[in-house]
Amino acid sequence: MKTPPRTITRTPTASLGALAAGLGLSGLAWAQAASKPAEPAELPVVRTQAAAEQDSPDSKKYLATESRIGKGKQELRDIPQSVTVVTEKLMEDRKLDTLKDTLRQTAGISFQAAEGGEEDIRLRGFALQTTGDVFADGLRDPAFYDRDTFFLERIEVLRGSASMLFGRGSTGGAVNLVNKAPRLKSAGKVDLSLASHDNVRGVLDWNQKLGTTSALRLGAMLQRADNNGAGTRLSKQGVAASFATGIGQADEWQVGLYHLDNENGINYGLPWLRTADGNTPDPTTDVMRLDPTAYFGMASDRNHGRADQLTLSHTHRFDGGGEWITKLRLADYDRDQRASTVRFGAAATQPDKSAVIASTLKPTTVLTRGFQPKVQQMQTLHAQSDYSGRHQWLGLTHEIQTGADIAVERKQVDAAYSAAQGGLVPTKATTLLGTPNDGASVDEGLRSFRRASDYNAKAAGVYVQDLAQLRPDFKLLGGLRFDHLAGEYFSNAIPNNAQTPVTRTSYRMTVNQWSWRAGALWQPSPLQSFHASAATSFNTSGDAYSLNAANQNIPPEKAMNLELGAKLDSEDGDFSTRFAIFRTTKLHERNTDPLTPDIVTLSGKRHAAGVEMDFSGQVGDGWQVFASWMWLPIAKIDVSSANSGELQGDRPSLTPRVTGTLWVTREVGTEWRFGAGVNARGRQAPNRNPGWEARGFVTADVMAEYRPDENGPTYKLNISNLTNKLYADALYSGHYVPGAGRIVTLTGTYAF
Repeated sequence: MKTPPRTITRTPTASLGALAAGLGLSGLAWAQAASKPAEPAELPVVRTQAAAEQDSPDSKKYLATESRIGKGKQELRDIPQSVTVVTEKLMEDRKLDTLKDTLRQTAGISFQAAEGGEEDIRLRGFALQTTGDVFADGLRDPAFYDRDTFFLERIEVLRGSASMLFGRGSTGGAVNLVNKAPRLKSAGKVDLSLASHDNVRGVLDWNQKLGTTSALRLGAMLQRADNNGAGTRLSKQGVAASFATGIGQADEWQVGLYHLDNENGINYGLPWLRTADGNTPDPTTDVMRLDPTAYFGMASDRNHGRADQLTLSHTHRFDGGGEWITKLRLADYDRDQRASTVRFGAAATQPDKSAVIASTLKPTTVLTRGFQPKVQQMQTLHAQSDYSGRHQWLGLTHEIQTGADIAVERKQVDAAYSAAQGGLVPTKATTLLGTPNDGASVDEGLRSFRRASDYNAKAAGVYVQDLAQLRPDFKLLGGLRFDHLAGEYFSNAIPNNAQTPVTRTSYRMTVNQWSWRAGALWQPSPLQSFHASAATSFNTSGDAYSLNAANQNIPPEKAMNLELGAKLDSEDGDFSTRFAIFRTTKLHERNTDPLTPDIVTLSGKRHAAGVEMDFSGQVGDGWQVFASWMWLPIAKIDVSSANSGELQGDRPSLTPRVTGTLWVTREVGTEWRFGAGVNARGRQAPNRNPGWEARGFVTADVMAEYRPDENGPTYKLNISNLTNKLYADALYSGHYVPGAGRIVTLTGTYAF
């Protein structure tokens, strides 16, 4: 006999609910909603099943109504900061297989070309810090590998300062990956995709109910491709498993395992093409007119990345309705990158003995292939414990969120011995512009490596936040956090002409930092939420897991985000509009003293201000829309002592004025569904502001889906970059990584 689900009684005096820390804006038909009287703030006794949902409420649509970007489940309308949510349905429809693919569907994102991992993502013109602006289920997830979406339920982007919630980092924002969780139903799905360039991808998602309160969720992914559309081969596999017991009960336990292994190639980029010689002033620089799939690195180049994670969690639900959630994650990461830095050969090596510019470019132009290694390992332990609950104090309703977290992180970096130090350095042959994918290789196993540096850090933080309801339509939020962090960096140097002796130097950093967050929410109806907020953030001198003599024990950089916004929902609840005006200021930015280069000071300052809008949900019968747009007209380096690169008064690099995406689908009958959309990014300077801007671009995608039988398989055709647009996706001062060319993908999905 089936056991009925456990119910919990919530009372007006002790309704320990979930944190409401947030923002909102809402869309369509808000005028009708505005005419409705405000709802009274009554707290009646209700009986509800505790969180034993059969399916994620947002898994089958584009519109999201809640977020887990904070320390628990929150209504988006109660978060006084901008949040963009990319749901599982949107990821499936647009064929978004990686984190970078997904972030391209949100406004304000740009990419720096560098390591081949995900360290170099910019949001609102500020870097998502290597040390911690990406999270998985609310736990810090170092930017050390290329993340896949095969086991993700959604991706959430919190915009603006977020140190009150997460500690260090988060000037531009934070990204949270929400993994799929076991649910009390038995169901599964298999996807098989065939795409351009011999791209084959299979994904399994299987959930098995094991008892009245227990379930197991399994996910698996395997992908192989000769080319990803931008010159990189793919070979990756992943498996994830999550078991939960006590689902929806007073005590719920969960254990999760995650393994992802990438043995991919790597396209480290192509040199920019100048239109005039180096002696002629010329601000124009462009990409080479090549097929986007053209690859000029070595066949032996590799980008191996591995991530292994074990996650344990416990949720205790109080009889009055509150929650206490504790999570622990042990993780191990590995990266072995052997990349070729492709550059134009010197003038003497070219057929016409002249420097390469647009007018001299030809199929016989010589390209060199340098060596760019990145061999690293990392081990982490992250734990946090958070309580959320609703209380009545002094005649007011208070939604309290409080908790603590700790982190232990260790990173090791290896460096190759040079020939002068006794190492073997295989010679990489040059190639010609007219012979891409020439198949040349070297034996990378001949290189010998040594330990170059170690980084060890311990961090702890505590916080408390209160969302107080002063009136039925008005709430105030205040939060305070304290962080302590201690890091030590060991640099192992050896002579330039010998393997020994090794000189080991230690650099230390100690940080004690307060962060705060304040906001006001006016909610005249259930369909409208307007907010004003201010929040701080800080970045340590160990942002890249390294220290040196110049920046050790330098106080953190500090920043502040100011925001006005709204969330407006349609009367039927199927469509939402988010709007925000913001200004983010880095108040204390690290600068190198021009007179004393070995001294770093906090004398810099920069700011960015703009407007954001998101639209998501169902419009009319059979239409679904997702749109995200940002206009960033103001971005300036206010104070800087630099004498090259980003100078005082400049617009910061990697900060386009306009970014946006639009995706629309339409159901036609009961069997067909069609979709189309565009992505756009305006002009922007590569990092270090070399004095010119890369071109903006617009790409188009289309989709057609056919489901002949409601209980049978579904077939989907996706074409990304429909026009085969050539553009620079990730930028660096000396090179760029092209965006993927046209990709045609056919996917068959069978649900069981």
